[in-house]
Amino acid sequence: MPNWIEVGIRSLSVIIGLFLIMKLLGKKQLGRLSFFEYILGITIGSIAASISLDIEQDLPAGITSILVWLLFPHVVSLISLKSKRFSDFAEGKSTVFIKDGKILEEHLKKEKYTADELLEQLRKKDVFQVADVEFAALEPSGDISVLLKKAKQPLTVGDIFSNPPTIKEPQAIIMDGTILDQPLAAHGFSEDWLKNELKKKGVKPEEVFLAQVDNFGELNLDLYDDKVQNQPPVLIQQLLASLRKNQLDFKRLALQAELQSVKEEYIKHAEQLKNMEESITPYFKNS
Repeated sequence: MPNWIEVGIRSLSVIIGLFLIMKLLGKKQLGRLSFFEYILGITIGSIAASISLDIEQDLPAGITSILVWLLFPHVVSLISLKSKRFSDFAEGKSTVFIKDGKILEEHLKKEKYTADELLEQLRKKDVFQVADVEFAALEPSGDISVLLKKAKQPLTVGDIFSNPPTIKEPQAIIMDGTILDQPLAAHGFSEDWLKNELKKKGVKPEEVFLAQVDNFGELNLDLYDDKVQNQPPVLIQQLLASLRKNQLDFKRLALQAELQSVKEEYIKHAEQLKNMEESITPYFKNS
């Protein structure tokens, strides 16, 4: 048999073997690639290239070697699921860098982290002052988790409303001009309702590439003709108008308040509403 044919057969065998093994291991290995797994990948690639090109090497032995290298991290992962102690040993534990707003210098030295490196990682999390951080930890993956102090956290709907409505994931109800009845019914809407909404926008179903609806009944369209502008959702317009009105109300109350503490509280609420308006405005522009 010519060498080039044998090399082709060996290479194809290795590719098929690697593909089947990776399918067996699942997606978790790709999503959580540690430094050790990175080294394993390089080694396995070297072994695969060697047994593919060197026709003097035993093919079954080479595939067995690849199988062992691939299954080892998988076995370690399975044992880690059963034993917390082994998991801490194999994968490591989180190291607290900042607690109660204070940097733990000894923990930085333990992980061979400098102050500059800590500040760099914080900046990647859009945090520019250590004083704004309540808690920060170095995870086994190498990422830093950061919890801001309550006063520095972004304002959310839950901060203003004690019982905000539950939001379900948007459903695609039109794809490639075809109405999808099942997801439409899952949100409690009928085909007649959809056609009526499309009629209000001056659009026919066959002109829509993709349409999504949320549980509030807001319809977002992506048309085949990108020159046609989609109307922004009415709910967002109403929300922005309500936020602006409430800002003015708080400012008016601040002017009328006699106590300075009450006045400052009203001004604080007005600023919070302003920040919320600014945070959702980009969504309004892009909708």
